[in-house]
Amino acid sequence: MAVRRLNHAVLYVRDVAEAVGFYRDTLGFELRTEIPGRAAFLRAPGSANDHDLGLFETPGGVAPSGRYLGLYHLAWEVGTLAELAEIRSRLEARGSLVGASDHRVSKSLYAKDPSGIEFEVMWRVPADQWERETSSGPMIGPLDLAAELSRWGDDLVTGAAAGSVT
Repeated sequence: MAVRRLNHAVLYVRDVAEAVGFYRDTLGFELRTEIPGRAAFLRAPGSANDHDLGLFETPGGVAPSGRYLGLYHLAWEVGTLAELAEIRSRLEARGSLVGASDHRVSKSLYAKDPSGIEFEVMWRVPADQWERETSSGPMIGPLDLAAELSRWGDDLVTGAAAGSVT
């Protein structure tokens, strides 16, 4: 897997509003999307990402999945949809793939390693298409990788490898 960079981190937090305040006021993160009392997505100053940090509230300190506060997952970014499709095949062959989502600005696979630690492998839609992509439909839906390959092609390189600011 040719990882271009770590794209974002997602954390389970006790209080999402408090965490947003901390990352915004202390580190200068910009609030991009918020689901009050449940989740927030923030972008670091100068970042070319849709979001660099996801926060999910876990009332009582335990997430619905039984996980405790802390890291939920890391997202590794690949450069092309062909690479994402290859990774999907490898994850399926190992029985590690646990999900796939279309986040409009990214196409994501979710998997677990042998210890049960979840991670994401994703491809980023070209940044100049984000506004158009987010203007219709729900922000999260099922991923149809074959349709995305047909739409974007298998060799369109995006993200850090394409010379974007990271």
